[in-house]
Amino acid sequence: MASPHMQKCIDDCLACYQTCLSMAMNHCLELGGEHVAKEHLTLMMACAEMCRTAAHFMIIGSDHHPYVCAECAEICEQCAKDCERLGDMEACVAACGKCAASCREMAIPMTASGA
Repeated sequence: MASPHMQKCIDDCLACYQTCLSMAMNHCLELGGEHVAKEHLTLMMACAEMCRTAAHFMIIGSDHHPYVCAECAEICEQCAKDCERLGDMEACVAACGKCAASCREMAIPMTASGA
């Protein structure tokens, strides 16, 4: 059973996964233009998948979750910046920011242990 702290991160990761995937496949495709540029859609898909993977690692209790969470935070931050740059993607920016912050906290034990 996940601690309340870990459960919050799992919830934030799953919410970001849902938001990024949904916005990419609906909002971005409907808007077109820069919103469907390969770099942007690839980043959104990578973010969604990384969030789902981070949640999965925490749910199964993998000792590797701090590493996965550290990478998830990096990708979420990049995705938030790109979505903010394009505009009209506030939900994605918010979900990515929240997930990045939660994942950074879950990654702290990794950096504290010197790994």
